Amino acid sequence: MTDTAHTPSTPGADRPGTTAETTAAAPSAAPCKARSADPAYSRLALGIAPDSWGVWFPQDDQQIGPMTTLDQMAEAGFEYLETGPHGYFPTDPAVLARETAARGLTVVAGTQGGPLHHREDWPATEKGIRDVAALVSELGAKHLVYLPTPYIDYKTSEQVEPRTIDEEDWAVYMEGLNHVGALLREDYGMTLQVHPHGDTYIESAEQIARALADTDPDLVSLCLDTGHVVYGGGDPLKIIRDHGERIGFVHIKAMDPQVLAETRRNGWSFAQAVAHGVSVTPPQGQPEMRALIDALAGLGKDLNVVVEQDLYPVDPAFPLPNAIATRRYLAQCNLGTL
Repeated sequence: MTDTAHTPSTPGADRPGTTAETTAAAPSAAPCKARSADPAYSRLALGIAPDSWGVWFPQDDQQIGPMTTLDQMAEAGFEYLETGPHGYFPTDPAVLARETAARGLTVVAGTQGGPLHHREDWPATEKGIRDVAALVSELGAKHLVYLPTPYIDYKTSEQVEPRTIDEEDWAVYMEGLNHVGALLREDYGMTLQVHPHGDTYIESAEQIARALADTDPDLVSLCLDTGHVVYGGGDPLKIIRDHGERIGFVHIKAMDPQVLAETRRNGWSFAQAVAHGVSVTPPQGQPEMRALIDALAGLGKDLNVVVEQDLYPVDPAFPLPNAIATRRYLAQCNLGTL
């Protein structure tokens, strides 16, 4: 299995259904703000996700409009993006290709969830995954980030599933991940990136390790979400040391330890924790970014590293200056270039 990070488009790559993809060492027609000029860090490609604009749902009255988000992603200096919830951005590949190319943006991944721990839910989950894969693969994306099924509703904070999963359902879940990973590889040339997440069955370091042990490394990779690992009580640097060979994609974010402690005391859901400000702008929060980026660079492979700060709901005036500040700070840490 080859982990691939995208590089900027070349002439002709803005036509619907086409992109340009090269290795990190290949020459570029124009400077790439997504990569550090330092060869030690140049295999890390910085990107952005609509989470940083408060986008959690395909449609929601509290969310910023999709074209505004694309405009501001480009204005903030980002070149690569992950699409976020399916249906927020245009779902016609030609339209999405036109809108992103017009802003100098390249789609590197799609995002989709869906239950896999009950076999009867597989067909609906597979359909959703195929819908996203069909869209983003047309634009050259090589990754689909899978969000595990939550047991707490992210909008209402109501419990919708048991908080623990039994052995039989876990086995079905892992079989489902292998099934989805196989269809993505065979039908779309994409890699499944499993994303640990708060209020799900794949959250803690122990659950992450077990999921990796119980899935096929040729079919299932890890989207290391640094903030969710911290939220789940783990250490992203240890995950990198222990499971670096399985990391195929990264969401880079930080969590406020004080708000996280308050979350534990009050029994807040992940959504409630976010509303109270648990997801913060680096250099605030944990993990510490310089050591994290050094560790990712030390893996010696191409990685898309996508900023994904959880901000739902958010003041519409906040995301753009926040994204600019985040990109500037990460560039100081050798992730991307100003």
